[in-house]
Amino acid sequence: SGQMMQFVNVAYFLIAIGAILLLLGFLGCCGAQKESKCLLIIFFTLLLIIFVAEVAGAVVALVYSSMAESLMAPLLKPILQNDYGKQKDVTQVWNSTMTDLHCCGFENYTDFTGSYYYGTHNNQYPPQCCSPNATTCYESSAATANVQGCFDQLLKFIKQNAAVVGGVAAGIAALEIAAMAVAMYLYCKIDNKDMH
Repeated sequence: SGQMMQFVNVAYFLIAIGAILLLLGFLGCCGAQKESKCLLIIFFTLLLIIFVAEVAGAVVALVYSSMAESLMAPLLKPILQNDYGKQKDVTQVWNSTMTDLHCCGFENYTDFTGSYYYGTHNNQYPPQCCSPNATTCYESSAATANVQGCFDQLLKFIKQNAAVVGGVAAGIAALEIAAMAVAMYLYCKIDNKDMH
């Protein structure tokens, strides 16, 4: 149910973004149809703000991607140590991540050593840390399985899909620039119409 709530929250977020973009598009259409300079300049300004925020987000993501591990490790490792196996939602998120990415822990299985899960499960590691056919997962079998950490697997997944994400982002940016150009063209055209 924790995973289902994540999907529901993402769905609500996407619906909210869609509603905002619908209102923004409606604002632009009304400005063009009514030949309202005020609506057109508001449309242009809001699109410009969104565009600048997207570019800033992309720059920050590129600059800080190399520092991601050093920033995330202090946040995620304590959650693994203290909450995995204790809090149902945290356990479900980590289990689905480890299963989907075929990984174990943040860096590797040693992230679970001394954890709440390790202590309450007779010094065993989560089953994802060992080979799929293992019935128990103690340190020797986890070390032999040599399952990679989730951070490395996540980076590999992101790099594999970077071209698709970059292409979609470039397409969206081109549409935003085109919409801003049309809005400014109409704004200037209204100015010229007023002068004649």
